Amino acid sequence: MLRWYQARLAKRPVLTQVVTTAFLFGAGDVTAQQAVERRGLNNHDYLRTLRMTAWGGCFFGPVVVQWYKLLDRLKFPGRPNTELVARVAADQLLFTPVNLLCFFTGMTLLEGGNPTEKLRNSYWTTLRTNWIVWPTVQLVNFKVVPLEHRLLVVNVVSLGWNSYLSYVNTKKTTNKDL
Repeated sequence: MLRWYQARLAKRPVLTQVVTTAFLFGAGDVTAQQAVERRGLNNHDYLRTLRMTAWGGCFFGPVVVQWYKLLDRLKFPGRPNTELVARVAADQLLFTPVNLLCFFTGMTLLEGGNPTEKLRNSYWTTLRTNWIVWPTVQLVNFKVVPLEHRLLVVNVVSLGWNSYLSYVNTKKTTNKDL
């Protein structure tokens, strides 16, 4: 399977990464609906899965491919640890807050909802949860994984993360999280 993926990656790197991302965003939503929410197939929200799949393929995948290329250009000659920390810091302090803002805004607009309300209710909690999970993942990812496989690592970990995002995005909450 990895050999097949690498062959696709060599021929069409961006397309392969974007399709993989779309698939795993959709799989994360299916996991959220079936394993976490236990909706059952009769109550599965297929439009929700389609929205998550589209978000992964049309926004997150293409953006993150370019973001990782940009981060890879961040160099501190002779200072690999400084380089690593700078990449993780940029990823977590620049990219992630903007990405979550776009995710909640975009998904809520696709659902016909109020992005302001969604951001007020979900943004900060989700960002703090992100900072518990992702810095360690990205430290390892940026340290040992070649550039062309970094999105794949993120996508594998994101199977659980996307389940969480899908759940948080659809959760009806009455507590304001400011």
